[in-house]
Amino acid sequence: MQTIKGPGIFLAQFLGEQPPFDTFESICRWAKELGFKGIQIPTWATSYFDLKQAAESKTYADEIKGKVNELGLEITELSTHLQGQLVAVHPAYDQLFDSFAPAEYHNNPKARTEWAVQQLKYAAQASRNLGLDAHATFSGALLWHTVYPWPQRPQGLVDTGFTELAKRWRPILDVFDENGVDVCYEIHPGEDLHDGVSYERFLEKVDNHPRACLLYDPSHFVLQCLDYLAYIDHYHERIRMFHVKDAEFNPTGKQGVYGGYSGWVERAGRFRSLGDGQVDFGAVFSKLTAYDFKGWAVMEWECALKHPEDGAREGAAFINDHIIRVTEKTFDDFAGGQADEASNRRLLGLD
Repeated sequence: MQTIKGPGIFLAQFLGEQPPFDTFESICRWAKELGFKGIQIPTWATSYFDLKQAAESKTYADEIKGKVNELGLEITELSTHLQGQLVAVHPAYDQLFDSFAPAEYHNNPKARTEWAVQQLKYAAQASRNLGLDAHATFSGALLWHTVYPWPQRPQGLVDTGFTELAKRWRPILDVFDENGVDVCYEIHPGEDLHDGVSYERFLEKVDNHPRACLLYDPSHFVLQCLDYLAYIDHYHERIRMFHVKDAEFNPTGKQGVYGGYSGWVERAGRFRSLGDGQVDFGAVFSKLTAYDFKGWAVMEWECALKHPEDGAREGAAFINDHIIRVTEKTFDDFAGGQADEASNRRLLGLD
């Protein structure tokens, strides 16, 4: 076993135009002052980080890494959540998802997808240049509009959808493999990879590709009423990343999982700051530690109620308190004794 690294922070929800969130250097200083040890970088924030340059220039990557290290931090991973979403988009969502891409690709789904695929390939190369071995993203979705089927899905629709999704991702996975980096899909409602069964469908279609791995975030499973601890038992060998995010699900006589189109505050299921929701993080950290998880515990802040700066300040301490420093000896070693095969057989009454 080894001690989980952390605390880290995903910067995506904290980017802004006002200090200390307006520049890469100042937001890093802010994170360090709160007690974070690592930062996860959203690669769509081009004023903070140039993904293409990091992919094509080891010098630039070294400069970014050096700047972060000088501030007392490490880069945990890069993220292409928004670009990954655009690898597969059903036409019903074209207008909404256009905002995830530069303006020159709006109203042109084919060009937008090509841009997104190239972004992922850059992310593989940039991760290698930064010395990273895991990368965070979304799978995108072709089938999400049929998740609760009415009318019933035609026979073969799901298989066709996952065949196409795998066709788009297989070349990307191969580029990541060439660069020695795992693709960690955040299993998330709105994606075709939204639970264990859907992930397994995809894994089968990409021939159990060794780089098709997982980002574990229990908050999304609370909102689906999925057993987030048993999930670790099933998929621990593929879990390479960990978002520490809390959530709560409080169904009423008026609403449940789907939320009745309510805003986040009014929904039965909503994200909360760390410690304010229902995730049993003591059990989560224990299980991941027992399975020898080798990555970072990275806070992702999304809360319907609390101010983000308070969530970040509390989150650093929360993660630090939950990280288990692993033992180097068995607790009852003092009561043991030296033995050999002959004495063991005598103890068992075999001689």
